[in-house]
Amino acid sequence: MRSLRTGLSLGSVLTGIAALGALLVAAPAAHAADTPLRDLAAAKGKVIGTAVTGSKLTGTYGDIAGAQFNSLTPGNAMKWETVEPTRGTYNWAEADQIVAFAQAHNQQVRGHTLVWHSQNPSWLTNGTWTSAQLSALLQDHISTEVTRYKGKLAAWDVVNEPFNEDGTYRSTLWYNGLGSDYIAQALTWAHAADPGAKLYINDYNVEGVNAKSTALYNLVKSLKERGVPIDGVGLQAHLILGQVPSTLQQNIQRFADLGVDVAVTELDIRMQLPSDSAKLTQQAADYKTVFDACVAVSRCYGVTVWGFTDSDSWIPDVFSGYGAATPYDENYVPKPAYYAIAGSLGGTTTPPPTGACTAAYSVQSQWNTGFTGQVRIACSGAALSSWKVNWTYGAGQRITQAWNADCTQSGAAVTCANASYNGTVPNGGSVTFGFNASWSGSNPLPTVTLG
Repeated sequence: MRSLRTGLSLGSVLTGIAALGALLVAAPAAHAADTPLRDLAAAKGKVIGTAVTGSKLTGTYGDIAGAQFNSLTPGNAMKWETVEPTRGTYNWAEADQIVAFAQAHNQQVRGHTLVWHSQNPSWLTNGTWTSAQLSALLQDHISTEVTRYKGKLAAWDVVNEPFNEDGTYRSTLWYNGLGSDYIAQALTWAHAADPGAKLYINDYNVEGVNAKSTALYNLVKSLKERGVPIDGVGLQAHLILGQVPSTLQQNIQRFADLGVDVAVTELDIRMQLPSDSAKLTQQAADYKTVFDACVAVSRCYGVTVWGFTDSDSWIPDVFSGYGAATPYDENYVPKPAYYAIAGSLGGTTTPPPTGACTAAYSVQSQWNTGFTGQVRIACSGAALSSWKVNWTYGAGQRITQAWNADCTQSGAAVTCANASYNGTVPNGGSVTFGFNASWSGSNPLPTVTLG
């Protein structure tokens, strides 16, 4: 695979055009005519969030994260192994980056997570600690991290995944070393470090009424009765296509009736690959069911998706053969799930018309060993804030240089994406990019796809 980009000017048109009615939307401007999800959620008194990777908060990824969501959760940046990989040595770089991005985009931040059995540094998990030492380590970790972001975070997932599926306490470093009261201690220490942050217990497979969610319910009830600072429960909601629990809204309501907030904290809905229109339709219905349940309960604080694009999803790495779990595909194109979410929040439910944006390939000039080509991307009835075009050469042509686009060629397959300065194609507007290429014998026009 070769990357090809220079800055040359285009020649005059000599040869015809191969045009394609193409895939419509690629990033926020692609649905700019629609009200952003964050504004729809705010109108319903809800928060809509996404987990993010700090290093990706630029370009189209950053544009969507900033435009569509009013809350960010660091996917990994605030976990113990990240912030204190060596005892006493801290790395706050990515966490600080995400907080700064959120502040610049008028977004909340949900801290994730302070106490968990996973993603802890090896110096902690491989150590031999007395109960007193372990308690001191945990208190210091919570106090250090929460104090650093005091006043900057709306909420913390303080304790993550404390229960087994049958409702018993999970055997962990914390439970084994400190007993079940490590949960109350952690909440108390977090509250002392930042009394203004909302404090949550977060778990998975607790979305419906079952043994695990009932154990969580009983814990929260007990903590409330004891006066332990607990503000909410997080339902992770890593769901499987077609399997949204029928008791989801009932379960949200029973926690709300305890006097705590409820947040759906890590929503994704995975499907067996490859995806198809039927699966995407079912996924959209499932997303709508989850959002509808939250909208229906006043103390449901909001919904966070665990990554908004399939290119940033953890699912394929963990669940073999599964994926396509988020509201945007890998090219940042909104899926039916995106429009289902918008519809649940009172917005537009219909995607722009297919073919609203097109790509046209032409040969500008040609000589015995090479030619200059151009691709024009135009929109009517939609808009783009990023674009990518693909084609496959049929006669061995090879691109040697390109301008106004970043192009790669592998064998006969060519992919060209917008440069940093020309991703936006307004409704009624167009952009072009050009390239030089070699040929021998014939130079048939390829079929170009956009998206």
